[in-house]
Amino acid sequence: MNESHFFRNTLLVIGGVIVAGWLALWLIHFVFSILLYIIVGAVVVGGGYYLYGRAKKSLQSGRMPRQLRR
Repeated sequence: MNESHFFRNTLLVIGGVIVAGWLALWLIHFVFSILLYIIVGAVVVGGGYYLYGRAKKSLQSGRMPRQLRR
């Protein structure tokens, strides 16, 4: 009777470790995916802001810089 409990408990522990590892890998993948989307979004917004600033400067003419109205 003790051998059957040992076998059952061993299988439960092994199964628990496998499930915990699978969940950890899924969570790590999810977190890195979210971080990648945030980084790509920040690069796109920053690039747009940079291009806006350059376009705004290129539209200014003459010696005295003038303010563009929004």
